[in-house]
Amino acid sequence: MASYNYDESGNMALYFIITVLFIVLVPLTLSFLSSSSSEAVAFSSLFYEHAVTSGCECGPCMQQRERIRKRETGSLLRPKFTRKGVFTLVGWIVFALLSYKVANAVVENKIYNPYEILGLKLGVSEKEIKSHFKKLSRLYHPDKVKISANETAESVAARFVDITKAYKSLTDVNIRKNYEDYGHPDGRQEITMGIALPRWIVEAQNNIWVLGIYGLVFGVSLPMLVGRWWFGNRQKTKDGIDAQTAARFFKSLTEASGIDEVVGALGKAVEWERTGKKGGLAELEALEKAIDAKIGQRWKDVRLLVEGGENDGRWRTLVLLHAHLLRLEVKDAGLKREQADLLLRTPGLLNALLNISMARNWFIPTMAVMQLHAYLAQAVLPASGKVKYAQLPGIGQDDIKAIPEDVEDINDYVHVLEEKSDGRLRDVKKAAERWGRLEIVEVSFKVIGERIITPSAYVLLVVKLRLSPPSDTPQENGEAKEEGGQTATEADVAKDEEFLNSNKDFEDLPPSAQGSGWAHAPYWPGNRRPGWWIVIADEKLNKVVVPPMKIADVPFSDPKSSRNYRSYKLRFQAPPGVGLFTWRVHIVSDTLIGEDAVKDVQLKIDDVSALEPDEHGEEDEISEPEEDTLAGQMAAMRGGSVKKSKRESDDESSTDDDEVDGSDSSSDSD
Repeated sequence: MASYNYDESGNMALYFIITVLFIVLVPLTLSFLSSSSSEAVAFSSLFYEHAVTSGCECGPCMQQRERIRKRETGSLLRPKFTRKGVFTLVGWIVFALLSYKVANAVVENKIYNPYEILGLKLGVSEKEIKSHFKKLSRLYHPDKVKISANETAESVAARFVDITKAYKSLTDVNIRKNYEDYGHPDGRQEITMGIALPRWIVEAQNNIWVLGIYGLVFGVSLPMLVGRWWFGNRQKTKDGIDAQTAARFFKSLTEASGIDEVVGALGKAVEWERTGKKGGLAELEALEKAIDAKIGQRWKDVRLLVEGGENDGRWRTLVLLHAHLLRLEVKDAGLKREQADLLLRTPGLLNALLNISMARNWFIPTMAVMQLHAYLAQAVLPASGKVKYAQLPGIGQDDIKAIPEDVEDINDYVHVLEEKSDGRLRDVKKAAERWGRLEIVEVSFKVIGERIITPSAYVLLVVKLRLSPPSDTPQENGEAKEEGGQTATEADVAKDEEFLNSNKDFEDLPPSAQGSGWAHAPYWPGNRRPGWWIVIADEKLNKVVVPPMKIADVPFSDPKSSRNYRSYKLRFQAPPGVGLFTWRVHIVSDTLIGEDAVKDVQLKIDDVSALEPDEHGEEDEISEPEEDTLAGQMAAMRGGSVKKSKRESDDESSTDDDEVDGSDSSSDSD
């Protein structure tokens, strides 16, 4: 019969707690380290290893990156503490303390083992025991042992006493038999099982507290956590936004929705209603008055789209968003954090809006959603005209109004500032050095292994891109020789073929190439790496032909490189009909305003009959069914061509052979 006993010392419970802590802390620490590591570490991989050391070096961008670094990492005197970090740190401290206690705990339940003391194995004879004891006596008898620096007379005597006790135990027949049969000097023992709970947990006076905690954890907290996770996931779309938000977005967008309507739709997100922010009401009201004074009716129109009171989170969101777009200073520290938080959440919501627009293939709202990314990144209110110059350091709305009409690009504006010896010239030049002016080197449609594009074929749109600062003139790819005497053009063709046949959507950057690095975005509350969307559209029908593909890390122009660009490819299925399709390829920046690139393209779909006979392949040769098959009979009924069956062909050939043989034989007989 088994007997149960509780762990009086609590060591068994400590082992259980240490195991649970280890299981929880290891993945938590890994996720904490990955989330808290800066974006620069993430870009030190093969494709982005140069992005961390490059980027806009204008004064406002450098100051903003320093503010972001301090906010994310803290400082030595004022480190940044988060609940996740504090929990992880405390957990590891508890883990270390419990491990130390367990490692230094004294084991009190060790069974006396004379065989172990004498260094003998089970089953040895009594004669061997006596002989071994005599050897040990000559070695460890106190009168024969020379006491070393690490020993005392008492320890030497105690060791010999242990040896003598073990010898007397093993020379006793009953004790030795019990050891050999049952592993215990007293013979058969009852089975005991230890429970990894200290006794105080199950003592009568503590029962009510233990049961209460047990019920709270397993009866209330655990079901609540599981239910919150389950129902929370059910209320989310695949884009990670609330299902109600997606429904509002779906109703808000129309085929002609522009940026103002997109801003209004963005303000209807359910996420803004659940922020729970209540402070800073007086400053928000002052900000709204300033916004109304600057844009007037435009603000009233957007405000009506939301229909929320002053206590509505959507109203707070719209005020803070427009304060950002108008570059109005927010003084309250809490409102600043709230504004930064909602700005960092806007890309996810805008991506959901983009997917909803793309589900209907609408071109105008798709472009509006993508372009709003750049306006938010640069803190510029969407408008026409020369608004893109407001992105430059220190340039405001008043400066834009004074820009001469003959200024066509940033390079021209730099010359204007030079003539005026403007104090902002240094920062403007720094920003212009790393400006993301996109150049389309080449756009082409390809079908792997085919000379022409046939209906419903899988087509690859291959786009070759590079970045050139405004101060640079467009570069052409040279015909420089490479090693081995092969021209750069021939090498490019080989690399293009290799890229076309690969599964990658973008070409690998060579180790010496430099990516786009940090973007010029002095008002964005986080480090930002520029990206672009590649979109194929039919603007006459206001339709997007192929869903956008997001790309990043377009290399800067390097005239010394024989391959002065990077290739990207977009897969889609060709239209099912024959004809010439005139489309436009738009490459839209998510960071810089007015730096989108456009290219007119034509996709010619030819009939299969345009293929040469040797291009049809084996598949066309077996397309005609045999005469004696069901498919062949159906084709014959429709008047189509069929193949003669092999058996019939063989019979006909044998008959012909017989006739020839017969005629020959008759000739012989004649």
